[in-house]
Amino acid sequence: MPMQDFATDRENALPLRLVTPEDLEATLSGLPEGARRWAEAQGFKAGAGAVLALPDAAGGLWGALVGLGDDRARARGRFIAASAASKLPEGVYALDPATSPDLARETALGWLLESYRFDRYAKQSATKARLVAPDGIDAERLRAIAAGEALTRDLINTPAADMGPAELQAAAEALAGEFGATIETTPAEELIARDLPLIHAVGRAATPHRAPRLIDMRWGEAGPTLTLVGKGVCFDTGGLNLKPGASMGLMKKDMGGAATVLGLARMIMALGLKIRLRVLIPAVENSVSADAFRPGDILASRKGLSVEVNNTDAEGRLVLADALALGAEEEPDLMISMATLTGAARVAVGPDLAPFYTDADDDAAAIARAAARVADPVWRMPFHAPYESMIEPGIADLDNAPSGGMAGSITAALFLRRFAEPVRYAHFDIYGWNPKPAPARPKGGVGMGARALFEAMPELLGLG
Repeated sequence: MPMQDFATDRENALPLRLVTPEDLEATLSGLPEGARRWAEAQGFKAGAGAVLALPDAAGGLWGALVGLGDDRARARGRFIAASAASKLPEGVYALDPATSPDLARETALGWLLESYRFDRYAKQSATKARLVAPDGIDAERLRAIAAGEALTRDLINTPAADMGPAELQAAAEALAGEFGATIETTPAEELIARDLPLIHAVGRAATPHRAPRLIDMRWGEAGPTLTLVGKGVCFDTGGLNLKPGASMGLMKKDMGGAATVLGLARMIMALGLKIRLRVLIPAVENSVSADAFRPGDILASRKGLSVEVNNTDAEGRLVLADALALGAEEEPDLMISMATLTGAARVAVGPDLAPFYTDADDDAAAIARAAARVADPVWRMPFHAPYESMIEPGIADLDNAPSGGMAGSITAALFLRRFAEPVRYAHFDIYGWNPKPAPARPKGGVGMGARALFEAMPELLGLG
């Protein structure tokens, strides 16, 4: 299993105390004498992520302390206590009942996320410390969130040789089968006939077994309508504007938007949100061959807008454009796209933050509040109307890669908005990768923005 579940042996669970330097003295004074003296002898200071196993009178394991650090450390980190899952001795642990509900919830979710292991290709050492679900939290909700995140991580971490368009389709079909959703896939040979020319243009250079397609999944029979659109570029060579080797090394993650919307969809379906959900994934490989689309080509789109190709490495917005136009035709109550779209977003906010765009101030505020509650940081970026002229080349309606390198994430978002109009719309320009290990987030594929959106769904869609 790539991720643990909560332990059930509450009666025999070992005490686990989360401690700050400010309350260390009071915590130590409440311990059994032997445990207290051991902690003092070890010089435990409750630094962020510090773990100390405590002995009982017989020399066995009584429980453990986990340091949360001072105010500054807590402001700079998230899921701090969850790192204990990989550090503690084998056993079943239970949080002190006096732990605040918010901290208990964050620690419990973080514990599940910390236990994730990607073991498809090599055996990984599992975490041996198990946590009992704290009283007062919604354990089923946390399980669903963790399972959605595990799905996202697995899909992103799988190399392109084993995660092409066909395998991404199979993953979506397996998810649909698990929750009774319907799914339809438009294969490469029908993309033009079904008026999805941009998806076809980007993917047509791939070999037949990695041919482009559009995946369309639906779930739910009542409630407001939500359409999720995820960029499914299973590998991005850059096309004829070939990427250098250093830039190509992580391109297995260029389907991170698709992986993230599938993880979010799993959360929604597992917990039975009363909505009508649609998931659209244009699944392609941006390859190099005699049939590859070229710089200077002018392409037709489903929306009727012509697009001049000034860089074949700006392909994600092309495949998303047709999917967004298709999704907008049903006028959903809300449409959200997620994509590993631009390096400019990473330059602007780094790998931790998920930048997002929306014209609706209320939606932006709801997403930001939800993100803060669930430790899934986001940052609103502007649909800056004066930059619209940058994506209008004159020879065609739109330019897929404006020259000059200015405001690259914003111009990409403005490009996508043209195809989503007039629907209420939000776009996430995510990274989808954790470059170094952190509590609850091992190095590798990671969901960004999905937990924030899931938390915000009741407010965004008016759910009771």
